Formats: sequence, structure tokens, C-alpha cells
Amino acid sequence: MCLAIPAKILSLEADKAQVDFGQGVSREVNVSLVDAKLGDYVLVHAGYAIQVLEEKDALETLSLWNELLQASQE
Repeated sequence: MCLAIPAKILSLEADKAQVDFGQGVSREVNVSLVDAKLGDYVLVHAGYAIQVLEEKDALETLSLWNELLQASQE
């Protein structure tokens, strides 16, 4: 099974972006496959942004991920 996680672009330089996955987790990802701008939410898989998301959809997905993580810790 493959998983992709939404993240917000914090900074952008050429085909690399620093993204925020929430709760203080940030990473550098490759954005060469999408037409993304600073502040956009992107879907990240294996270090690559594979899709630009609407903010509403990204936040909903992140909320669901947080629920799953909290449930797994109980």
C-alpha cells in the first residue's frame, strides 16, 4: 500500500520545497512534478509532491490522519 500525505509549502527554490506536515514536522521535497506555489498544499509521496490540493481538502485529510494517529496510541 502506498501512502501520500498533505503538506503546506513553506519555501520554494527551483524544484525543491520545504513543506510542513503539521505538528512541527517539516521536510524538503521535490516539486518538479507539479505546478505549486508558496503557500499551496501538496500531496507528498516518497519525497515528491505529486498533486496540488485545495486547502480545505488538505486540512480535512490531515485531521483524519491525526485522528488515526491518536487512536493508534490509545
